Amino acid sequence: MKTLKNWILNRQAADHVELKVDGQHLFRIYILESGLFRVLIKQRGELALNRTWSIATQTDVPWEGRDRESTEGFTRPTFELVQRDTELCISTDKMRVTVHQPLWLEWEYCNEAGEWLPLAADRPTSAYLLNAHGDGVAHYQRRFPTESYYGLGEKAGDLNRTGGRYEMRNLDAMGYNAASTDPLYKHIPFTITRKEDVSFGLFYDNLTSTMLDLGNELDNYHLAYRRYQAEAGDLDYYMFVGPKVLDVTKAFVRLTGKTFFGPKWSLGYSGSTMYYTDAPDAQNQLMKFIELCREHDIPCDSFQLSSGYTSINNKRYVFNWNYDKVPQPKVMSQAFLDAGIKLAANIKPCLLQDHPKYQEVAQQGLFIRDSEADCAERSVFWDDEGSHLDFTNPAAVKWWQDNVTQQLLEMGIGSTWNDNNEYEVWDGEARCHGFGQEIAIKQIRPVMPLLMMRASLEAQQRFTPNKRPYLISRSGCAGMQRYVQTWSGDNRTSWQTLRYNTRMGVGMSLSGLYNVGHDVGGFSGDKPDAELLVRWVQNGVMHPRFTIHSWNDDHTVNEPWMYPAVTPAIRDAIVLRYRLLPYFYTLLWQASENDEPMLRPTFLDHENDAATFAETDDFMLGKDLLVASVVEQGQRQREIYLPANESGWYDFYTGQWFSGGQTITVDAPLERLPLIVRAGAMLPLSGRTAFVDAAADDSRELMLFPPMGKGCDRGMLFDDDGETYAWREGQALWLSWEIASDNQRIDVTFTRKGDYQPAWKEIVIRLPQSEQRKLYVNGVQCTSFSL
Repeated sequence: MKTLKNWILNRQAADHVELKVDGQHLFRIYILESGLFRVLIKQRGELALNRTWSIATQTDVPWEGRDRESTEGFTRPTFELVQRDTELCISTDKMRVTVHQPLWLEWEYCNEAGEWLPLAADRPTSAYLLNAHGDGVAHYQRRFPTESYYGLGEKAGDLNRTGGRYEMRNLDAMGYNAASTDPLYKHIPFTITRKEDVSFGLFYDNLTSTMLDLGNELDNYHLAYRRYQAEAGDLDYYMFVGPKVLDVTKAFVRLTGKTFFGPKWSLGYSGSTMYYTDAPDAQNQLMKFIELCREHDIPCDSFQLSSGYTSINNKRYVFNWNYDKVPQPKVMSQAFLDAGIKLAANIKPCLLQDHPKYQEVAQQGLFIRDSEADCAERSVFWDDEGSHLDFTNPAAVKWWQDNVTQQLLEMGIGSTWNDNNEYEVWDGEARCHGFGQEIAIKQIRPVMPLLMMRASLEAQQRFTPNKRPYLISRSGCAGMQRYVQTWSGDNRTSWQTLRYNTRMGVGMSLSGLYNVGHDVGGFSGDKPDAELLVRWVQNGVMHPRFTIHSWNDDHTVNEPWMYPAVTPAIRDAIVLRYRLLPYFYTLLWQASENDEPMLRPTFLDHENDAATFAETDDFMLGKDLLVASVVEQGQRQREIYLPANESGWYDFYTGQWFSGGQTITVDAPLERLPLIVRAGAMLPLSGRTAFVDAAADDSRELMLFPPMGKGCDRGMLFDDDGETYAWREGQALWLSWEIASDNQRIDVTFTRKGDYQPAWKEIVIRLPQSEQRKLYVNGVQCTSFSL
């Protein structure tokens, strides 16, 4: 690669400054917001890929992608440009960047006192490198001892990424090691850098295979650095200041697209296993699941139909029903619906070479094309070879949507599980239609799953236009939160996986993927023993996606009732999840509306407490509930560090109050998940512990954990019919409250907004058993509030 060195000011536009580097390359600095800048290099004045699918600032991007040079959707504030000697300074009221000669950038931010302080800097020696043949770009930044790095989406190991090297190259990483395997399924080259006084985000909008080194690499000829390198594409990055970590995460979501607001039932328990659909009598096995849920009194809202329903012998053929296994799909799906269980069917974007429809699809030219021959590309897929559908071809999108409609939706299966969509097409020059402008697959591999899920989404929306759709996708890139719920892929059964999947989920949440979960119990390997299954379920019920899924080596099935001795403990955990559904649903609303993460590291709301940055198995569900999962075999007591705050914390079960900034030890019997609640919080609970049904959900309770002594706080509850778009017209309930307390009394003041009238008419407030102060609701001494 060749280092970019000497620059001159080429021109100034309304939204950017353009330099000419080494007489041939255009180096642009865009000023998009006061605290958001962008750097884009046009090698020899040209872009390798003139569009993007990741940036969606206000509305979704066009199918064919967003013009890479567009600044639509940004405020594009005025900025000051000052040139002196060998430097160029560009500034707004929040950020400024100095361009040095030879080429490297130095970033500063303005604090609340109006002082300009260092934010980040490129490596002064060889900061920007381009491959002379147009393949490959690299960017080097300074690395400082006071910095810590977070983000990168779905990654194994610790939440703090400092010192690691990570690759973005989507793979089907079946049975991965949750502490060390890399790469995995998703492509999100986004980092959060936290310094002692400020945090900033850095997102590289490049969809080729990339690598980020965050302190693993050393070179004696340069100052300590961090490195980004992509195998092709453009060097195009967004730099934005927090100042807090939470601010950076929310800004990244606003940059790449808001979280999709799915139906309430998507937050219920979702059953799944490969075993049922792989069995010769798949329909019978599936129908038994309904009866077993009833027999064991396990609430369930959905079931994910694994790909065995499409099999011929031992291979899987998307959209091909095996009627020997499932002779009556419509009868089966209706039985599930009658039981309150929605079905989501597994679909894959690759047709094996002997797929019954392969030749038909090939003749229509719907596959990605070979780089040299006039035929479809062939790649290894599910123990054979197959060809991948090209979702940049409108005809392929239509074929896909027609099949989703005819083979699934018309069969009574209302949701899609978009799986095995890593697009492992290693012929990098294989040709994609590109909506009429051909693109090599190496430029857009992670876009294919993004467009696949969008195609599925639109098919579902057209089929039931008044219902909010639900989709799942395993692979994808930044922006996938606009369409789907996701999970951490095919994990391996072990205590280690339980521990590190938790960190993986929090890492995804920091990276804009809020609606996430894991395969509870472990997908591959040995079946979990009874203790591990209980602890995994207790952990899983505190994630937005709660699914027990498995493909155990010994052909056993992970089910809530697989160990009768611990079924009551598992049932209690699932019941707790259903009791907390009003809280989960409010968090999903806030994620969609206000870009608030659902899963949160303990430091996210407590950056003032340095101890919260230590690696931990704890996480926050929303701002109020601290989840202290048990991830060690045999552990029956749990140490929990309580972040320092003014109001303290309560034990969820006993109501005991604790001051913050200390480590406590709580009992953790097998049947109990340790939970701690922030003082000042009020958790909404439902009395219904069955599948989601708005008409039958007729009771609400608020667990109030009041501030000790004098204090104040606020919160809200969101509710609606749970499945339509009527909330957009005001058919929803936004119930807000303010809490004020002193040593004598606790006052709760409710304010309601919206026209929706839920089945519950009254909300009952419950205080900790030890609380002696009097409770006043809207000025009246009582313990309830009527709508």
